[in-house]
Amino acid sequence: MLRNRVLASAFLLVVLAAGGAWAQEAEKAGGLDFGLSLGIGADSFFINGQYVTYQKVTLAPDLAFGKFGIGLEITLHYTFSQLPGIEPVKTEGDWVPGPGQTIADVYLPKFQYIRYGYKGDPLFVKLGSIEDGTLGNGFIMNNYDNTLFLPELRIFGLAFDLDGSLFKFPYVGLETFAGNVARFDVIASRLYFRPLAFLDTPIIKNLQLGATFATDTQPGLYEPGSPYLAPVLLYGADLRLPILTAPAASLAVFTDVAYLSNNKSVGNMVGLGGRLFGFLLYGAQVRFLQEDFVPVYFDSTYDLFRQDKYDVASGVKHMPAYTGWLASLGFSLFADLIVFNLTVDGPFQGYSDRSEYLDWPHLYAQLTLGKGLVPNLTLDASYDKRSLGAISGSFFKDLVDAEYAVIKGRLNYSIGAAVLSLVYDIRWDPLASKWVTHSGIESSIRLF
Repeated sequence: MLRNRVLASAFLLVVLAAGGAWAQEAEKAGGLDFGLSLGIGADSFFINGQYVTYQKVTLAPDLAFGKFGIGLEITLHYTFSQLPGIEPVKTEGDWVPGPGQTIADVYLPKFQYIRYGYKGDPLFVKLGSIEDGTLGNGFIMNNYDNTLFLPELRIFGLAFDLDGSLFKFPYVGLETFAGNVARFDVIASRLYFRPLAFLDTPIIKNLQLGATFATDTQPGLYEPGSPYLAPVLLYGADLRLPILTAPAASLAVFTDVAYLSNNKSVGNMVGLGGRLFGFLLYGAQVRFLQEDFVPVYFDSTYDLFRQDKYDVASGVKHMPAYTGWLASLGFSLFADLIVFNLTVDGPFQGYSDRSEYLDWPHLYAQLTLGKGLVPNLTLDASYDKRSLGAISGSFFKDLVDAEYAVIKGRLNYSIGAAVLSLVYDIRWDPLASKWVTHSGIESSIRLF
């Protein structure tokens, strides 16, 4: 126990000293931005059948150079409570692989992020925590989130996009995604073409044709003791045509067709979306789904509901064919300093004879308050709710019920170099049929 504490403390001191030297060299070279934050807070973990609260000290060095950035998060969890079987310094899962873990599971997530560029740029790379993994029009993968198990488990993912326009060859591009680089479970890639890019016609030359492949090689990865489950395979083709591209008004029309190989089911979608008056965000889709097809198989809560979706993909459970809809509406104000978007989807038909949560309406909302709009405050919040109308029989009653809900929020208040964060996460655990809550106050100080 004492040895673990000494080693962890020594490691943190080495990182702190190295960070100071790195910052000085960056300042001499110019063009680099280096920072180091010290954070203090608490996390709760479910250990030996009980929740145990550990205090934590976090060192977070980060480096930025133009579009490139890299950030580490090195955390030491400790407790002064003397509970039976509870170590004063938490090493399992933090520094030593726990049951079913590898060295990569433990140490890759020490990188909070590595990034270059932004989604939509000709070259975009992001590694680490990813909350918005999307390919193409989002009919197979949309807003995939690998942060659902924080703070117990941090997952290191990958998003990589490359457009041929970077090399003055705008005819081809590639989008790729991996949810967990240590396990390579959720993997997806989309290859797209602009066959008419040689034309001078503004609209037609931007026509985009795409082909997508996505798989989950380990559907039972996050379910302890799960038997081997065959990989899930999806294939898709899509078309996208931007019609308006002005800042004040944009419009794109698109269509997708996807094939869920496991049960040989097919779904397709037609839709449109864009921006009006420079600030109003909108979108709409009509979906035509064969029996047992699951649209947006890899969505924002996929890691929590893998088993439910796998049961449909493998034929254990069945969903009727139906025609569905999706509508989204939101706004982006003050150069995207405040962004809100609300999306609701579901089937056109009645719901009384439907037993699967995938058959019922689903709502997803996001709110972001950027730095500078309200002095000292930033906010990121999201609300994902399924089975609307299935639980109580009322859409609006179920809207405020936490069952099948995932709620995430972080409110930051900064004063100079100090940042005080109010964190609140609550999610429904479908395996244990209970809520899992993580909330608390965290503080950090930017040392330089």
